[in-house]
Formats: sequence, C-alpha cells, structure tokens
Amino acid sequence: MTDTAIFRPIGVVHNLIDKLPVQPVFAEEDYIAKIEIFLEYAKGLYKLEKFSHIIVVMYFHKSKGYNLIVKPHFDDELRGVFATRSPNRPNPIAISTVKLEKIEKNIIYVKNLDAYDGTPVLDIKPHSPLVDCPEAKNPKYCFSRKTER
Repeated sequence: MTDTAIFRPIGVVHNLIDKLPVQPVFAEEDYIAKIEIFLEYAKGLYKLEKFSHIIVVMYFHKSKGYNLIVKPHFDDELRGVFATRSPNRPNPIAISTVKLEKIEKNIIYVKNLDAYDGTPVLDIKPHSPLVDCPEAKNPKYCFSRKTER
C-alpha cells in the first residue's frame, strides 16, 4: 500500500456560475458548462458523443479540510462523511453525472455540472444505466443515445 496517489488532470471545468447547486440535479435547467479536455487527451473523446450522459471525475481543489461526522444539507441526522456527498472529504474527489449536450473538438458541453470554474478534471466515463444503476436490468437502456448494438 502507498501513502500517496498522484493524478494528472486531463482537463478543466469552465463555467460562469456564481453559486453551485447543492447537487447537480438542482442546477438551473438551461445552464451549460464547458469541460476543456487538454489536447494531448482529446483523442480519448472518440465516440463519447454516442452517450446521453457522462460521469465526470474531478478534484475539488477548493475544498478545505474535512470532518468524519457531518450533517447533510437535507437531513438533520449526523452521518459519517462516507455516508454523504459532502465535498469536504479526506480525498476531495468528486463525481457528477451530467447530460452531454455536444462535443466540439476538445470541448465538452454539459448540463448539471456542480463544479467551480477551474476545477481540475481527472477522468470521464460514459454513463450506462445498466452498469451504473443495476436495477435497470433491461439492456436497451444501457446506451441512451444513437448507439446500435
């Protein structure tokens, strides 16, 4: 086991939002953020446009410290940080499942991203209800945009 992990961002978030929503689903419906993928990683976007949603993995670079017991936004009950979606964690890594609007070269346009301008992006994965929500066992829901099987 190692004490450290080193990640290299593959991109950065660009947005103009002043106040982040508590969760991505509460973002303004018409708000679109941009994710710039650094050119050296742009080929990795090949065929991503076939998915309606993507999972964005980020480093919450503005997060300061953490508590192991916290009170979630919508609950009066205290919980362990790992039983919440708090951005203040031992490793401030965040995930957001967002609606993919379009891709132009190395720029991804998405809805419902809860990240500040300048947030480093560590990874992107296609969202698949079949894999990411095992309750949706019907394979036709696996790919939700333009994908032929």
